[in-house]
Amino acid sequence: MSTSSTGTPVPAGTPAGPVQVDPRGLRFGAAVTSVVVAAALLTVTPAREVALVLTGVQAVVFAIGAFLGVRHSPYGRVFARFVRPRLGAPTELEDARPPQFAQAVGLVFAVVALVALAADAAAVALVALAFALVAALLNAVVGFCLGCEMYLLIRRATAGTA
Repeated sequence: MSTSSTGTPVPAGTPAGPVQVDPRGLRFGAAVTSVVVAAALLTVTPAREVALVLTGVQAVVFAIGAFLGVRHSPYGRVFARFVRPRLGAPTELEDARPPQFAQAVGLVFAVVALVALAADAAAVALVALAFALVAALLNAVVGFCLGCEMYLLIRRATAGTA
């Protein structure tokens, strides 16, 4: 039995339970995201078209993770196919809903950056990409997911309202 990110016990593989994911895969995805977003950030001024393509690719990855789930994102599939078999089974699993929400938050920042790049508003694009980079690096380096924490705070704040 594993615990969800809300701290409640969730039997793995239970049809009624939430989808569970390997937290190492989430950190792997955040590391790849960090590289892509950093490259986009570095190319905003000298090569806006490159930044536009990189940001667009990352926006698609965020959209897949947000709408289909983090296990279906390209980075999640790479982790499952090539990395996880070399690591072995995880010692714990996490509820997939908070990271899926985090992908939606990342998508918002990527879309803001895309619109800003298309409108030639480099400063706005730089700020949006910088926020996305900080969030991805926090997750990749220390395992702190800002979007996941936002999800949990929103859930707690709205728990009494329904």
